[in-house]
Amino acid sequence: MPKRNRFIARHLEVLQLGGALLFLLLTGLYASLTGAADASLSTSAVWLLIVAAAVGAYMAMNIGANDVANNMGPAVGSGAMTMGWAIVVAAVFEAVGAIVAGGDVVGTIKGGIIDPAAISDASMFAAVMFAALLAGALWLNLATALGAPVSTTHSIIGAVMGAGIAAGGWGLVNWGTIGSIVISWVISPVSGGIIAALFLYIIKRSVTYKSDKTEAAARVVPIMIALMVWSYGTYMLLKGMGQLVKVGFVPALIGGGVLALVVWALIRGPIARRAMAQDNSKDGVNRLFTWPLVCSAALLSFAHGANDVANAIGPLAAIYEAVKAGAIATKAGTPMWIMVLGALGLSVGLALYGAKLIRTVGKEITELDNIRAYSIAMAATLTVIVASQMGMPVSTTHISIGAVFGVGFLRELLKVNYAKMEAAVRAGHQGADRDEVESYLQRFEAAEVHEKKRMLAEMKQRAKAQALADGTVFAKKERKAFKKAYKQEIVKRSAVMRIVAAWIVTVPATALLAALLFYVVRAVMN
Repeated sequence: MPKRNRFIARHLEVLQLGGALLFLLLTGLYASLTGAADASLSTSAVWLLIVAAAVGAYMAMNIGANDVANNMGPAVGSGAMTMGWAIVVAAVFEAVGAIVAGGDVVGTIKGGIIDPAAISDASMFAAVMFAALLAGALWLNLATALGAPVSTTHSIIGAVMGAGIAAGGWGLVNWGTIGSIVISWVISPVSGGIIAALFLYIIKRSVTYKSDKTEAAARVVPIMIALMVWSYGTYMLLKGMGQLVKVGFVPALIGGGVLALVVWALIRGPIARRAMAQDNSKDGVNRLFTWPLVCSAALLSFAHGANDVANAIGPLAAIYEAVKAGAIATKAGTPMWIMVLGALGLSVGLALYGAKLIRTVGKEITELDNIRAYSIAMAATLTVIVASQMGMPVSTTHISIGAVFGVGFLRELLKVNYAKMEAAVRAGHQGADRDEVESYLQRFEAAEVHEKKRMLAEMKQRAKAQALADGTVFAKKERKAFKKAYKQEIVKRSAVMRIVAAWIVTVPATALLAALLFYVVRAVMN
C-alpha cells in the first residue's frame, strides 16, 4: 500500500507540474492575442509583454497555492467544508474579488513603492517592474519549497524596492509609503488577533457559557450572520458597484445595514428551529456555525482576491503601460485582460497546489472547531476588507496568523483563569470526598457566568476559613503548573518566533534578488 501511494503521489506531481506549465503557455498565448496584439509595438516589446504575462501568472499561481490556506484552512480544519468544496468556493470568490475590487491596491503596487518620476526612461521602468515580479515569484516559490511561512505582499514590495534602488539609488524609494506599509504589517496581525479574540469571547459569553446553549444560539447566530452580511454588503456597495455608480461611505453603510436586517429577518426562524433540534452542548452549537463559517470563508476569499491580486498584476500593469504607451505609472485603470489573468492565476494555483497547505493550516497548527474558525475567518475578512478599501497592501498571512494566535491566546487566558478557579474550588473542598469535589466541579462548569462568580466567592471564603482553622493553604505550585501546561498546549511561542523571523528576512532577501535581476534584465533588453 505505501508503494502504491508513492506511485500515485509521483504521478500526481507530474500532472500538477504539467497543468502549471500548460497554464503558463496558455497565458503567453492569451497575452499575445490581447495586450500584446498591437501593430505599433516592436518585436522586443511584444515578447517582453508575453514573458511578463507568464511571470505574472506564475506569481499569481504561487499566491493562490500558498495564501488560500489562510482563507480555507480553518473551514476545512473544523470540518465545516470538504477539501473539494473548499477549493471550488475559494477559486470562484478569489477570481471575482480580483476582477471586481482589486484596482486600488494594484495602483499602490504600480506606483506607490518607488517614485516613477525619478525614472525618465519607460524601458528602464519596465525593467524595474519585470525584475521585481520575477524576484518575488522566485523567492515565494523557494520559500514554499522550503516550508517557510513568508508573505507574498512582503515579497513583491521588497522586490520593487530593491529593483528601484538598483535603477535609481536610495532616493527613488517612497520611504513615507514604505513606512506606512510597514506600520500596517504591525497593525494587521494585531488587529486580526484582537478582532478574532473579541468575536470568540462574545460567542462564548453569549452562547457557550449559557446553561441553555441552544436557546442562546437561536438568538445569537442570526446576529452573527447579519454582521457578516452587513460587512460584505457595505464592501460590495463601495467596491463592486464602483464600476457602475459611485456610492459614498455612509450610504454604503446604510445599504449594508438594510441588507443585513433583511437577511436576519429571513434566517431567524429557520435557525431557531434548527437550534432547538440540536443537543444542548457545545457540539450542538458548533453545528449551527457551519454555514456562517462557510460564508465567512467565501467572503475572505473575495477579500483576499481583491487585496493580493496586486502582488502579481501590479508590476505587470506597470510594464504594460511602459511598453504600450511609453508611460510610467499613469493614473489609467488596469486593463481587464490583466485583471482576468491575475484572477485565473490565483484560481489555477489554488486548484493545483492548494490542498496540502489548506490541510496544514487547518489541522496542524492549532485545534479548531466551527466557532473558533468562524471567529478567525471573520476577523481576517474585516481586516483585509478595510485594508483593501484604504488601498493598503497588507499581508493576509499576517492577518490570518494574527487571528489564529488571537484565538489561541484568548483560549489560553480563559483556561488559565479556569485553572485558577478550579484550584480555588479544590481549596474550598480540602479533606472532602473526591467524588464530591468532581461533582461540584461539574456543576461549576455547567453554571452560567454570574453563578460561577457566586460559587467561586463561596469557595474562596471556605478556603480562607479552612486555612485559618488548620494553617494550610492550597498549593500555589499546582496553579502555576496549570498555567504553564495550558500555555504550552495552546500557543507555541517558538512558532511565533519562526514566523516573525520569516517576515523580517523576506523584504531584504527579495530586495537583493530583485536588484541583481534588474542588471540581468537590463543587459538582455539592451
